[in-house]
Amino acid sequence: MPAPRDDSAGPAGLTAAIDIGGTKIAGALVHPDGTMTGTTRRPTPRGVDGDGVMAAVAEVVADLARDPAWPAVRRCGIGSAGPVDAVRGTVSPVNIAAWRDYPVLARTRAALAAHGAPVPAVLVGDGVAMTAAEHWLGAARNHADALCMVVSTGVGGGLVLGGRLHPGPTGNAGHIGHISVDFDGTECVCGGRGCVEAVASGTAIARWALAQGWDGPDRTAAGVAAAARTGDPVALAAFDRAGRALAAAIAATATLVETDIAVIGGGVAAAGDTLFGPVRAHLGTYATLGFVGGLTVVPAALGNDAGLIGAAAAAAELLAGS
Repeated sequence: MPAPRDDSAGPAGLTAAIDIGGTKIAGALVHPDGTMTGTTRRPTPRGVDGDGVMAAVAEVVADLARDPAWPAVRRCGIGSAGPVDAVRGTVSPVNIAAWRDYPVLARTRAALAAHGAPVPAVLVGDGVAMTAAEHWLGAARNHADALCMVVSTGVGGGLVLGGRLHPGPTGNAGHIGHISVDFDGTECVCGGRGCVEAVASGTAIARWALAQGWDGPDRTAAGVAAAARTGDPVALAAFDRAGRALAAAIAATATLVETDIAVIGGGVAAAGDTLFGPVRAHLGTYATLGFVGGLTVVPAALGNDAGLIGAAAAAAELLAGS
């Protein structure tokens, strides 16, 4: 079904949602109106093998199974740091070294069944999950065509086209972080050059500022943002450079598939106008054709809840009719 347009149009029954990242593994029971109960989390284990990481996921499932509402669970959505392969049900997160082609979907289904819930489950990347959340209950609500982005340690994203989530064949459609905006630019961790992530991620912003001689006490993107707010010229230039890269990629996406809104969340988006000001200022340079003239860029609305809400929303939509 299309992502719901109002709180009464959510999926029937409860959805078990799991959000897997490099620092934490979270879970919740998501209700038809998007509210969450039974929330739980575990730190993502370090220094263990793949099954050791999976043990933390199984603990999250076990926590959810203790909730009195557990018998009402009808499906499970898993949002994971990527890359993901939704066809094979595997993940190889850059920030979870123990997982390479790890069969997280099959293992999670087994954990659900072990607690009396042999329900269907889907796997999506964290950018797609965030997109599903923002389209259901957030800043992209009531938009039939949207690009949603996570700008943090990396840059990810997802698409809504024609009112429906569009994860693509492997679950990676909309991965805007690896569009090249500078053909001869910095080498990216993906092996490409000049990728958005290599310019606009929090890591890239801090790295570039430091290379230009900035030396603030907090040598992170948040520290660069704080310096930019005081008028530091290098810090301002770092965010202007990032904003220009994001604007170019957003405009390219809108030109290709006619999205009319771009929603930006993630840790770097917390910089507010320090980031959004340059993005909006540069957007007109790249979004020049008439059919993208109304393109808007807005902050994400759901914050840290987007991963869990989005995993549930994606599951409800992608499993509709199953």
